[in-house]
Amino acid sequence: MTGRTTPLILYIPGLLPKPEPGVHKVALRRCLVEGVRRLDPQVANDIANCERSFDVVAWTYDFYREHRDFSLDAASVDTLIERANATQQDIVEASSAGKRLLRWIYRVGDLFPFVIPHLASERVELHMRDLRRYVRNVNDIGEHTREMLKMPLRAAHESHRPVLLIAHSMGSVIAYDSLWEMSHDARDELQLDVFLTMGSPLGQNYLQRRILGHDLSGTARYPENIRRWINLAAVGDMTAIDPVLKNDFGEMLDLDIVECIDDIEIYNFFRLQGELNVHAEYGYLVNNVTAGIVADWWRAQRGRGD
Repeated sequence: MTGRTTPLILYIPGLLPKPEPGVHKVALRRCLVEGVRRLDPQVANDIANCERSFDVVAWTYDFYREHRDFSLDAASVDTLIERANATQQDIVEASSAGKRLLRWIYRVGDLFPFVIPHLASERVELHMRDLRRYVRNVNDIGEHTREMLKMPLRAAHESHRPVLLIAHSMGSVIAYDSLWEMSHDARDELQLDVFLTMGSPLGQNYLQRRILGHDLSGTARYPENIRRWINLAAVGDMTAIDPVLKNDFGEMLDLDIVECIDDIEIYNFFRLQGELNVHAEYGYLVNNVTAGIVADWWRAQRGRGD
């Protein structure tokens, strides 16, 4: 993109080991670009042809000391990209009575933490262990993880690059905490154009009592460097058990420190070896709602620079 500084789409993933950073970045970028291509081929080509347009904060290796074998996901990603929308079967499975009951059970656990040991599956217990490790900053891992995000944000700001920050799952908590610190502790002058959260657990009471600034009031309670906050939650996503964030963070609007907080429901149709996974990052990125947000933002940046 000549004549101006390249905008940056910066992505931070959630918990669990991820593929080796280079491989992971290629797969994520491929999903995002193919989603955008269905809506705006020119924007898709811009993003695809500029290596600096997309980057990933690869924090999970430092957290877990292992990578996920991408060959486990490769065929499923290929299949995902070949599809444009959720099928009726995807919709039925995502919104089934069993999913609704499980969401209700998880919300009960979020309201009354003492029942969690009686409700949690082994997978949920592992997630809770990892989450506690982050929020308690065990061996400075929380601080270290946030610094991994702050570095590219600061570099983009110093280069006058507009940023769209996409944060999936636990990545949205890391991003929120990092932005809060940059607003209040470090006093960075960064202003984030768009904060796009996907499958976020920030609606959970457990996390709202532990995110940075939760015990303060007024503007000190929130990040002050987000212009627009858009939150996507897939139907049936058990991480986003409370899919609406505007009612939890709406005071940011009252304080005039954010222009909007928009909650949007989508269908995530990623299937891993045939099994529907509505929380999967690949499915969120290829979705036409995500693609529309990215394409609109990219065109706006291109228009400012031309």
